[in-house]
Amino acid sequence: MLDFKELEAFVWAVRFGSFRKAAVRLHITQPSVSERISRLETTVGELLLERSARPIQPTMRGREFFLHAERMLHQRDEALKIFDSEETFSAPLRLGTIETIAHSWFPAFMQRLTERYPKLMIELTVDYSPVLNERLISNELDILLAMNGYLSPEHIEYDTLSPYEMGMFVAPRHVDMLSESADAWCRTLPFISFGKQARPYEELVRYLADQGLKQPRIHSVSTLMTIVRLTTEGLGIGALPVATVLDEWRRGELCRLALPRPLSPMNYDVIWRSASHSRFCRSVARLAQECASQYAYASQAEMTTAHLVGHWVPPTVPFSPPK
Repeated sequence: MLDFKELEAFVWAVRFGSFRKAAVRLHITQPSVSERISRLETTVGELLLERSARPIQPTMRGREFFLHAERMLHQRDEALKIFDSEETFSAPLRLGTIETIAHSWFPAFMQRLTERYPKLMIELTVDYSPVLNERLISNELDILLAMNGYLSPEHIEYDTLSPYEMGMFVAPRHVDMLSESADAWCRTLPFISFGKQARPYEELVRYLADQGLKQPRIHSVSTLMTIVRLTTEGLGIGALPVATVLDEWRRGELCRLALPRPLSPMNYDVIWRSASHSRFCRSVARLAQECASQYAYASQAEMTTAHLVGHWVPPTVPFSPPK
């Protein structure tokens, strides 16, 4: 098998016509240069240099091989350049994200990511966190923007993203009913949440159980936008990331329930395999953290503005299970 150190010794000996000068260039001893070239000649099975000539000259086959050796060293140097600068990363990035992120700060993140890495191509997968984690560990995806906790910690690295506040929303036409009857929310309206594979569904079931509702009616839906649409159409109480429905809330298409205890926030991470290109992955993670943090700050500021005050189901309405 050809060795790059042997190729370097041969190429520089031919260029300089001297083992001594090649040794100086490579920061090794002259005998080491001679030894490397001898091993190379043994590998290829022919003499490559006329050692008796001054300066040293390649043989006829040596001249032919010299051209190939130069190309091989040049290709090696070009290949190694990708590790000199993160900006040169050009391989397709197989990126997985959950739908909540895809419909919030992901477009801004993707724009900044492609500006930083102009040669980058992105292959995007949107799915539930458990599915994305399985695809990550099977090497079908490179980086996730998803919930952590599904994979063994020794196989992955991750950085935390800003959490999403969760809330319950109803269509305006249900507000009067909820205001008149303390238990109308659980007697007449089902809940609408993410699919049973998703952690928000589990969190909703746990929350309602803590409120005394052991067997709630929950429509499980696979897409965020469908949950929003069904909720605005009045088909139930939507358990939703608040930031993703600010427009509907602001326009009065949704009203938010005042809860006695907040729903648990949804926590997400940037996740990648430990064996991946760590420096690049951490750079992507920092960018994701910045975008998530900026989005969370802007959303929180908008939630406190006056034009949302009138779009709450009054906090005087008890939130308790039926007797």
